[in-house]
Amino acid sequence: MKYNLDKCGKLLILIFLTVIFNLPLYAQLQVNDEKRDSISMNPFFDSMHHWYDIHDDGNIVNPVANQPRYKETEITKIADNTLIYQRDNGGWPKNYDMQAILTKEQVDSLMKTKDQLNTTFDNSTTYTHIEYLAQVYTLIKVEKYKDACLKGINFVLSAQYPNGGWPQYFPLKDNYSRRITFNDGAYLGIIELLKKIVDNNPYFSFIGNEVRKEVSRAYEKGLECILNSQIVDNGRLTAWCQQHDEIDLKPAWARAYEPPSICNRESVPIVLFLMNLDNPDQRIIESVQGAVKWFNDSKIYYTRVKTVSAAAEKSKWKTSTRDQVVVIDSLAPPIWTRYYELGTEKPLFCDRNGKFLYSLAEVSRERRSGYSWYTYAPKMVLDKYPEWRGKWTPYKNVLNRYPAKL
Repeated sequence: MKYNLDKCGKLLILIFLTVIFNLPLYAQLQVNDEKRDSISMNPFFDSMHHWYDIHDDGNIVNPVANQPRYKETEITKIADNTLIYQRDNGGWPKNYDMQAILTKEQVDSLMKTKDQLNTTFDNSTTYTHIEYLAQVYTLIKVEKYKDACLKGINFVLSAQYPNGGWPQYFPLKDNYSRRITFNDGAYLGIIELLKKIVDNNPYFSFIGNEVRKEVSRAYEKGLECILNSQIVDNGRLTAWCQQHDEIDLKPAWARAYEPPSICNRESVPIVLFLMNLDNPDQRIIESVQGAVKWFNDSKIYYTRVKTVSAAAEKSKWKTSTRDQVVVIDSLAPPIWTRYYELGTEKPLFCDRNGKFLYSLAEVSRERRSGYSWYTYAPKMVLDKYPEWRGKWTPYKNVLNRYPAKL
């Protein structure tokens, strides 16, 4: 009997020690579970910011005071919100917060307007919702999230133009939003989503062969449209505009201060996308090389843009208490303007009247201080170029002043 008690005692001690020594492991597993069940809401930041910070009477619902929000770990509640906002055609309207804990009145308003087709890709809309639902379905396998995701993918496919481009809004509106839109990452957001499906990203493993084939065709057409839209100016490949005509792919107007032009800021994500493609064909290589050469040639030296305090100035749109001025600085790194004029390739600015201007000082105070007219973004492409060139086209360096003879 004594032997049995000693044996049991040793067993209990062994169990106790095992639990104690493995508590850190159990804690780590719990943390990992929390991380696994949390899906980043960063892709929705732009829309969320607009909902809270820019009041719009055209919204279906607007936030209430101190609107509560779900935690990122409450993925099914956020996903259910996402289904409430999805329109009958499969797309989503912009500028709402998927984490907001909606009031009954807000839910009722959204459900009653399901047939409103104010659906868009602007401000990181629709393609972000589709990917979120795909991640939720992959984690918890609830069919309604898969169905909504597939409905969203069908919306993306339906919105594509025959030439491969996508508008900002679909169904189409009778304004600049029907243009093929590279502005604010709309086009790149769509094609990167499709690329994940084509590349067999595990979050989209539930997609059947027929839909996958349709997505693959849409992706190839979208890539072709990017290449076909690249601006040829003065006989050479340059970059892209913010918007391109949906028929002839030429640079097109958007808002009155967003003219047809070579748009360096919006072109950078396009070039980075092309640079990230494996085994690029000759046309993609030439496209990247042309854009890299353009970015290098369009550098502006000894220039810095400063934001300064200024006397309050009220306009129709806002009251400004700051200004932007251009200063000469011999130590400044290269900078670029957002727009370059077609043909002359001079730095270009604009105002709300659509008039072409050639210095920031000529732009009205409201637009001068309320828009990003200069950018450092092309440096990202130029920094990446040596590695990309070494991998895919080592014998041609468009940045060499005197190319080596082969």
